[in-house]
Amino acid sequence: MKNFFRKVAFGIGPNEEVPSDPLSWALNQLNEIPELSWKGKIYSEKELRNYYKDWVYGDRKVLRKKYKDNKTLYKTHKDILRRDTGQKFWESLEISIRHNEGINSIHPVLAKLWMFWGNFFAISDKDFLANYSTGPYHREIIRPNLNQSFEKMVYDVTTSWAMIHHLDNSESAGPKSITASEDWRRKKKRPATINENHARELLELHTVSPKAGYTQEDVIQLAYIMTGWQQRWSKKKLETGNVWFNSEYHQPGKKNVLGREYKKGKKSLAVVIKDLVNHPDCREFVAERLCRYLITDEPTKEMKRPIINAFKKSDGNLTEIHKAAIKVAFDFNDKYKKFQTPENWFIQVAKLGDLQWPPSPEEMSSYELGTKPTKKQRSPERLLRNIGHHPYRAKQPNGWSDHSDDWISPELLIRRLVYAKLSNSFSKMENNNEKYYQNIIEKNFDNPDKIIKYLSQKNRIIEKQTLLFNHPEFLRA
Repeated sequence: MKNFFRKVAFGIGPNEEVPSDPLSWALNQLNEIPELSWKGKIYSEKELRNYYKDWVYGDRKVLRKKYKDNKTLYKTHKDILRRDTGQKFWESLEISIRHNEGINSIHPVLAKLWMFWGNFFAISDKDFLANYSTGPYHREIIRPNLNQSFEKMVYDVTTSWAMIHHLDNSESAGPKSITASEDWRRKKKRPATINENHARELLELHTVSPKAGYTQEDVIQLAYIMTGWQQRWSKKKLETGNVWFNSEYHQPGKKNVLGREYKKGKKSLAVVIKDLVNHPDCREFVAERLCRYLITDEPTKEMKRPIINAFKKSDGNLTEIHKAAIKVAFDFNDKYKKFQTPENWFIQVAKLGDLQWPPSPEEMSSYELGTKPTKKQRSPERLLRNIGHHPYRAKQPNGWSDHSDDWISPELLIRRLVYAKLSNSFSKMENNNEKYYQNIIEKNFDNPDKIIKYLSQKNRIIEKQTLLFNHPEFLRA
C-alpha cells in the first residue's frame, strides 16, 4: 500500500517513518483543521485587499494621467508601484504557505483535499486576483470549512469577496428593483440588468451540475435571487469594500428554481443553496469529482456510492465525505493509478527529494515590498507557471482539469523533465547519494527493486534523480 501515501497525500519524506496502518494514518488527519504550519507572518484577506485597491484602482490611474506624455516614465513608476503593492510578492508567499502544508505539515492528506476544493471553487486568472486575493480566499474561506458542512462551504464561497468579484455579481441588478428606476441610470444610459455569471456557476460548477437538467429560466431565476449581493462601494475603497446585501438591487417578488419557489430578500440565497446541495445530482457530482481527483478519470458507481451515502447520512458533513473518499481510494488503490497534475507532481518531488522548497519564511521576508527581487531569490509563482499549472491562474471558472489526458502533452512532460533536472539545484548536498534515493524509493513504491534496477543504468546522481521523478510509477499515484 505504499503507493497510497502518494495517492492521498504527497508521499513519505526521507525522515518520516512508513505508517504501519495507512488508512488510519490518513483518516486521523481529517477531524480537525489545525493552524497553518507556516512560521512566518500571514496576512489577512482584508489586508491584501487594500494592496489590491492601491494597485488596481488607486495610484496607477494617477500615474497614467501624470505621465500620459512619457511612456518611459510611466513604465518606470508603474514598476515601482508594482513592487510597493507587492504584486509579485503576495502570490509567491501564498504558494509557499500552500506548498509548506503539503511538504512539511503533519496533515498532508488534509492539504491535498484543501487543494482539491480550491480548484473545485476556482477563481480564474482575472483582474489581478491571483496576485492579491486567490491565496487568502483559499486560506480563509476554503480551508476553515474542510470539517464543516458542504452547505456552509458553498454559502461562504458564494458570498466571499473573491467570488463576488470574480463572477461580477456586484453588477447584477434586478430589472424591477429600486435601483432600476433611479435617475442616474437613465442619465448614464445604464439600465438595471442581471448578470448571470455567478448563478450559472453556482448551478453548473458548485452544486448540481448540468445533469440536474436546469434550464436557462432556472439560471435567470437564481440570478434574481442573487441580486443585491455585492461589494460595498465607496469613494475611498471603491470595489474593495466588504460584501453585503444591498436590497435596492434585489429583484422583488417570488422566484422559482428547479421547481421550488423562493421568497424575496436576503435569506432566500441560503434557502436555495440548502436545496441545491441536498439535490441528488449535487451529491453525485461531488462524489465523482473526488474520485476523479484521487483515483481515476472514469469513476464507477461502486466508487461513488459510499461517498454519496456518507453525504446523505451526515447531512453533507465534509469530514465524513472526505473519510468516505479516502476509504474508497484505499480500497481501489491496487486497481487504479491516477496521473498526477504538474503541481501535485512537483510537491511530491520536493517532499521525496527533500528539496529546499518552498522558500522559507526568512527567505520570503527578505523579498520585501518596495525592493526588486534578486536573481537568486526563487519565485514559486514563476515555477508553477513554467511547469504549466499555477493553481491560482486557471483559464476558466471551472478550474484546472482533473482528466489525465489534459496533462500528457509532450510539452508538459518535457517541462517535468527539465524541472526534475533543475531540482538538483534545490537538493541538500548530504542527499546526493545512491543510499538516499534507495531509501525514498523503498518507502514510497511497492516494487522498489524494479525502480532501483532501472535507475542503475545511470551513474550520476542528477541522472538518477531525473529518471526517478519521471518514471511512470512516479508520474502516477
